[in-house]
Amino acid sequence: MHDFTIVVVPGAFASSVTSTLDILATAATIAEQRGLATPRWRICGPQPGHVTLGHGLALQVEPIEQSAEDNSCWVIPGIGISNVEHLEERLAEPWSAPFLTALANHVRNGKEVAASCSAVFLLHAAGLLDGRRVTTSWWLAPHLQALAPGCRVDPDFMVLADPPLTTAGAAFAQTDLILHLLRRRLTPDIADRVGKALLLDRRQLQSPFIIPAVLVQGNALVSRLTAQIEDSLPELTGVRALAESVGMSERTLSRHVHKATGHSTRQLIQRVQLNKARALLESGQYSVEEIATRVGYRDPTALRRLMRRLLDVTPRQLRLG
Repeated sequence: MHDFTIVVVPGAFASSVTSTLDILATAATIAEQRGLATPRWRICGPQPGHVTLGHGLALQVEPIEQSAEDNSCWVIPGIGISNVEHLEERLAEPWSAPFLTALANHVRNGKEVAASCSAVFLLHAAGLLDGRRVTTSWWLAPHLQALAPGCRVDPDFMVLADPPLTTAGAAFAQTDLILHLLRRRLTPDIADRVGKALLLDRRQLQSPFIIPAVLVQGNALVSRLTAQIEDSLPELTGVRALAESVGMSERTLSRHVHKATGHSTRQLIQRVQLNKARALLESGQYSVEEIATRVGYRDPTALRRLMRRLLDVTPRQLRLG
């Protein structure tokens, strides 16, 4: 019996696949040293033999054999795409249709599936996303939401669990995904020790802030808005003022921001506030009350609630992290 079935499709992100195997191997070593249950896994593919990953790397895989006894969580690393059009081509490849059927059957049989990055689109193609809350890479999130209006796509989080599905964001979020699965299916102790051993234990606290940082570099409008919001603190610039500053109506601005980030303009403002609050907390120079005032909150309780709702952490956890 296996705890995990690592499903490697042709062209998968090599780093996602290899980091998964490195984390599991580290977990097995730590478990043996501490006399704990050792994770068991197998490496499978839509077809047996050698699967070519991104950048020409190859990996030997077993065929996927479904059975009622298979209680493993199927883990699918990102499938390796550079644009949305490429995604449609990948889903039309010969391996896709039979694999999607097997994937749907695995979930219908009450089993778990975890996918990261572009692999979340496989869950949609298998008809598994209706009524679910999922995440994916920030630049793919608006497209996934348009394709799957019956689910809620939230790109703020590296990992979202909505059993029997667990999804993760960008390609490197595969590490967060595996740590999450180790924590839930084995023990938190193993996951924590693996995170410390591989210097991964800070990533989930930082993950909600990756999106604004990337967007500032990659989207001129969001970059301008982010700078304007930051400069206005602690007096917040409202949505109307932001729209007027770029010569748009509020509705048009919201459409552009949502297309780029998956969020409304007001949500973008909140995330800039949180990003500033995080930086101030980690500096250790200010109290929570002072930080709340500096980022535009009169009541520090409101900032605490926002951190708990969006990040699932407290100011103290960020300060001590």
